[in-house]
Amino acid sequence: MKLTLALLISVLILQGCSVSRYQHAQDFTPEPIHDLSTLQEPTPKLEPRSAMGNPSRYTVWGKEYEVLPTAQGYKERGTASWYGMKFHGHQTSNGEIYDVYQFTAAHKTLPLPSYVRVTRVDSGESVIVRVNDRGPFHDGRIIDLSYAAAVRLGINKQGTALVDVEVIQPPSAESVRWVQVSALSDIKAAMRLQQELQRGLLPLNWPVGISTSDGERPLHKVRIGPVPEGDALNEVLAKLKNINIASPLLLAEHQL
Repeated sequence: MKLTLALLISVLILQGCSVSRYQHAQDFTPEPIHDLSTLQEPTPKLEPRSAMGNPSRYTVWGKEYEVLPTAQGYKERGTASWYGMKFHGHQTSNGEIYDVYQFTAAHKTLPLPSYVRVTRVDSGESVIVRVNDRGPFHDGRIIDLSYAAAVRLGINKQGTALVDVEVIQPPSAESVRWVQVSALSDIKAAMRLQQELQRGLLPLNWPVGISTSDGERPLHKVRIGPVPEGDALNEVLAKLKNINIASPLLLAEHQL
């Protein structure tokens, strides 16, 4: 059977990701991230499946994997690891360039790209990442995080951690709103609020981000969204009211 050109390229990239790059003699840790507030987690959005990296099946090291037809409803608990500089600057499985300072991840079976929330089971710390690569191909591991995501979860030194991985469904192309909960001058306080909201809003699973304004005294605005208007937005507002946040600011995209 003849492979299409796109599928052939996809298979070659998968093979490069899983074999040749793993043959580097040594890996090394990236330059430390001194201020995580300078790095923004991705906002989930509707994206078409990548032309590369999404074969229905592929084989690595003699083991066959089947790519899921849809990311919807995916949830799994297992071990997360992270991958560093020996992959930095190389193509990911969908043809993008891996950057250790972006919030991305590798997964064996989710469609590329997908957006997931990764939550440490022991601490409750979580991060949103965009899955654009294949792996990890070590037994017992379910997701490989970028260095930035590993630092956000505090697993960059220990190497692995038990996590919950859950897909975030981007909103449809209908009217959406962002829910601004607070604007704080202290970035650490904003990050704490972000983590509290991520825990408190589960299982609604909408992204919680921080947008920082310019100026001598920047404000760090903690926002939920985008959330589709209607039942989804009403559910978020009800959840916020239950945790004593009764009057959040509702914003359209042009107000961000």
